Amino acid sequence: MKSRYLILIAILATINFFSCKTQQKEESADTKARPNIIFMMADDHAYQAISAYSDHLINTPQIDRIANEGMKFTNASVTNSICAPSRAVILTGKHSHLNGKIDNRFPFDTTNVTFPQLLQQNGYQTAMFGKLHFGNNPKGFDQFKILPGQGNYYNPDFITKDEGNIKVEGYTTDIITNMTLDWLEEERDPDKPFLLMYLHKAPHREWLPAPRHFGAFTKRTFPEPSTLSTTTKAEAVQQRKQK
Repeated sequence: MKSRYLILIAILATINFFSCKTQQKEESADTKARPNIIFMMADDHAYQAISAYSDHLINTPQIDRIANEGMKFTNASVTNSICAPSRAVILTGKHSHLNGKIDNRFPFDTTNVTFPQLLQQNGYQTAMFGKLHFGNNPKGFDQFKILPGQGNYYNPDFITKDEGNIKVEGYTTDIITNMTLDWLEEERDPDKPFLLMYLHKAPHREWLPAPRHFGAFTKRTFPEPSTLSTTTKAEAVQQRKQK
């Protein structure tokens, strides 16, 4: 009898062992199956200034490469075109009258649930670098370094999660890019899926380039839009109707 019990215990232990192994493999496969998400955003960057759509103003080869390897949206519109409210719509999935962020002045209502919070709760590592313009810190992020308000192009300040407020020397686009790459290469946990929000200040006004680009367009002539010399919005609308 004892030998039968021992055999039964051994069988149950073996079944349990392989069951645990199978569960671990399923969990591992599930982790690998969940996609990593990198959300890139330029500020006030009209499609006319992306050469993947039209190259009569400027060439943007790196953005064009992303478009060529992915897809372009040629029939799309925004829910809100203002800086901070547009970000609130993206983060909450709600229109502005529902999420409460209707302008750049008042802070974001943090009772809203954001999609980074949901991803974080489901095992994602989350990070944000760049411009948020919310009036408060982002929710649902393991790491963030954000510009206060609009931020500065040169030697900008950053609000950080772990270091308090810091000033970083250099040009803001380069700095935000370096922070993003440092997190990707040095800080993130490779065993977890991640959400990374990479948010630029450029090309928001004032349109100040990096010093190395000061002379880039001094010998270039750009076509003037037909409405450049109109004095009122009504005149511009009338011109468009006549075309």
